[in-house]
Amino acid sequence: MSMYNEEEYNKPLSLKIWAKMLPFLKPYRMKLATVMILMIISALIDVLFPILQGYAVNNFIMRSTTENLGWFAAAYFICVLIQTLIVIIFTRYAMEVEMNVGKDMRRDTFVHLQTLSFTYYNTTPVGYLMARTMSDTGRIASLIAWGLVDTLWAFCYVVGAFISMFMLNVRLALIVILVVPFIVVLTIFFQNKILHLNRKIRRINSQISGAFNEGIVGAKTTKTIVIEQQNEQDFSKITGEMAQKSIKAARLNAIYIPLIMFFSSAATALVLAQGGTLVMGEALLFGTFSAFISYAVGIFEPIQQLARTFSEIISAQANIERVSELLEHKPDITDSPEVIEKYGDVFHPKKENWEPIRGDIEFRDVSFKYPDGGEYVLEHFNLKIPAGQNVAIVGETGAGKSTLVNLACRFFEPTEGEILIDGVDYRKRSQLWLHSNIGYVLQSPHLFSGSVRDNIRYGKLDATDEEIERVAKKVSADVVVSKLEHGYDSDVGEGGDKLSTGEKQLISFARAVIADPRIFVLDEATSSIDTQTEQLIQNAISTLLENRTSFLIAHRLSTIRHADLILVVKAGKIIERGTHEELLAKKGYYFSLYNKQFEEEAAMRLLNSQDAG
Repeated sequence: MSMYNEEEYNKPLSLKIWAKMLPFLKPYRMKLATVMILMIISALIDVLFPILQGYAVNNFIMRSTTENLGWFAAAYFICVLIQTLIVIIFTRYAMEVEMNVGKDMRRDTFVHLQTLSFTYYNTTPVGYLMARTMSDTGRIASLIAWGLVDTLWAFCYVVGAFISMFMLNVRLALIVILVVPFIVVLTIFFQNKILHLNRKIRRINSQISGAFNEGIVGAKTTKTIVIEQQNEQDFSKITGEMAQKSIKAARLNAIYIPLIMFFSSAATALVLAQGGTLVMGEALLFGTFSAFISYAVGIFEPIQQLARTFSEIISAQANIERVSELLEHKPDITDSPEVIEKYGDVFHPKKENWEPIRGDIEFRDVSFKYPDGGEYVLEHFNLKIPAGQNVAIVGETGAGKSTLVNLACRFFEPTEGEILIDGVDYRKRSQLWLHSNIGYVLQSPHLFSGSVRDNIRYGKLDATDEEIERVAKKVSADVVVSKLEHGYDSDVGEGGDKLSTGEKQLISFARAVIADPRIFVLDEATSSIDTQTEQLIQNAISTLLENRTSFLIAHRLSTIRHADLILVVKAGKIIERGTHEELLAKKGYYFSLYNKQFEEEAAMRLLNSQDAG
């Protein structure tokens, strides 16, 4: 089970890391600036309220008069109204910034993923990509829209409150300041501990989600091999660990919150004692004292918020680095600037400059090794495949049959040498030009959620319904459609899970054929189809591959007897080549493979006939 693990992150605050977010913030800089200005105004008004409170006590309550109360009430109401408007505008703008920044990051990561090479998806787990595209981007956007802005408010309020307290009474302000370091140290200590545990909880939660996913997707396999008890034990272990970490985080909070309350209460008590003495000695007005109490009680929450948000900001740098790492990852295979200038890229193709393709393929002195491998798979390999020739590639499972096809399709590029399409090095033309002329049918085909008609139309987006139905009939996919309740409009389910493997292969074959490609690749496309369906598709293949260059990665050797050329692969290397008859005459590796498979199929037929009897 491939898991996305959130790594421990202990780097200090880095403006360089946060600067990577500037391109995403730039379109919304005016709204973000507006929100920040509003937060500064809001903080100043919050600082003003205790002063207004003190004024009211000193001038109205203590004097037992209502003179000028109307003007005071109007001023107070205006402050409340401004605060209300600020909250409305702030909430709206902050929500827009969060949603738009998150949307832009998800769009950019998704678009970038479309440009990455075949090899990237071979080596990168889906969970890893999902976490970056969804979880990481969401957390960053949320922190930018709310966390940073809340931090600005808290900072402005704390500074404003301390200035006001010193202006009201220096001695009482010093009492509050003496308690602040204890609050800050406690908050940093406990928040770091709690943040560390929350990271582990998030990581375990990802594992639980993965276990749920595997439990649901693999339910049939679980019941078939009877591992329900093992799955239950594994799941209980993960959930138990999460419960343990969650309880530990709750215990830390249970200690932290009372400690903060203790120091806050202690500060308030000291202020009450000292302030009360000053009021009794008439050295301090009662209204001023009440304003000071409001500051003393209210200042500790923003201080805690500053410490918490600061920890979150540092932690979120890990999310930024992960998203940036994905966005900065370069494709292994890229077109040169000259090629892009002439032919366009994957999102902006210049099809008017695309040459028609015949399908001649030539491997010229090609050597190849995988990017993460040290040994050459092909060395000084030469092969000419005229347009329209049918090439079969055979070998045991894991022998490396797909390597040659992946090179020809430019999913990989030669380490040395060159591959020519119609006499031109394919690196001098765009990837999209080549890939648009390739029809690829996989052994385990993937269908997209939607109808049968939609899935076939993916091969040619402007195809008419008549074209879709005609192609489906050619490859016998109409046999599948005729069994479905809503015909071509029937939903295939997620990944095509409402259809059998053979039925999905027929639909994917129609999808490949409708594009009318000059090069076909059939990757063991009939290995999972029953004998009756295989006969239907074999008849279609013989017609459809006529005058097209094709590669057949074959499991059943009986299906490639009429291939123009058979390449025999063993341990990643081509050890024999020739026609079916030539290879049998050599009595080499192909001969032994063919006889072995012939004997296995004969034994299976005998067993089936005995079961039928």
